[in-house]
Amino acid sequence: MHGYIAPLRLRLDGDALVSNWRWLAGASGNAACGAAIKADGYGLGAVGVMRRLLRAGCRDFFVSNWGEAAAVEPLLEEGVGLSVLHGVREEDMRQALGSRARPILCTPLQAARWRAAGGGACDLMVDTGMNRLGLDWRGDLAAATDGLDVATLLSHLASADEDVALNATQRQRFVGIRNAVAAQRYSLANSAGICLGRDYHFDLTRPGLALYGGIPRDQAAGHIRAVVQPQAQVLQRRRLIAGDSIGYNAIFTADRDHEVAILNLGYADGYLRGFSGKGAARHEGERMPLLGRVSMDLIAVDVSARPDVAEGDWMTIDYALPDAAAVSGLSQYELLTGLGARFDRVWE
Repeated sequence: MHGYIAPLRLRLDGDALVSNWRWLAGASGNAACGAAIKADGYGLGAVGVMRRLLRAGCRDFFVSNWGEAAAVEPLLEEGVGLSVLHGVREEDMRQALGSRARPILCTPLQAARWRAAGGGACDLMVDTGMNRLGLDWRGDLAAATDGLDVATLLSHLASADEDVALNATQRQRFVGIRNAVAAQRYSLANSAGICLGRDYHFDLTRPGLALYGGIPRDQAAGHIRAVVQPQAQVLQRRRLIAGDSIGYNAIFTADRDHEVAILNLGYADGYLRGFSGKGAARHEGERMPLLGRVSMDLIAVDVSARPDVAEGDWMTIDYALPDAAAVSGLSQYELLTGLGARFDRVWE
């Protein structure tokens, strides 16, 4: 609806986004630092994210599919690359052949399809141990890639956020691939992979989570700033009398009187039921706990300490990603990408 102001919003800190990218670029050493903007920029809005990172100097962007590519392709300029992580299906070929974006070919069939169509420059994904997308590192990669103009050869770390032997194993396999398959650049590290150190950086890193305020490893703590701040408007202030329960299934019963604010936020917006009885909101920095169960569109918070909170006021939801993940049982990725379409997204 034209001119509609939603009762919930995401305040998006553009300076924090750029600061995060610059720290990740510095931590990437001599490697170029790109940006994963898939899933609509991890829920922030891919166009807004890409514009800000372009101004900061980012020159390599990654999306999942060709629908996502079409949304940001108008922003491409000379010297800027856009790669499509899920490759190219038969249904994608018409768009892909006319696009400035490159497919990241993931299967022998995709490689053959692109070669037969004379598709030009492409990227290539080789699986080194995650066993999702990519050509098998044990296969005949030379035959699969014969005749392809590979701009970037990629693999993906399965457990870079943990200290496990698989990280070194994948890196060792990737080095072998680099020596066997010609490409202009080689890329292995995501956000957590950047924190593993220069042995994992190769020519290009491609952070995602940390750009948006997630902490992939302890090394990033203190350097990565929060980008997303959900806020919801108070729809009603009411009094909960001792003995009253609140919300579905009455999981909270008051043992004293409470002043309660009902906020326009719920699991339909990505604020999931894992926050029930655990989440909180803030007003002017003061924390107020969530009471009862998160429902589809509403939550209740205890505002007994703030007699000034009134209908129409805005409250900020506790959503620092590592802390919110610990409270809710959700991953930092889920917390970002699950934020729904009903939020106004407001860049600052």
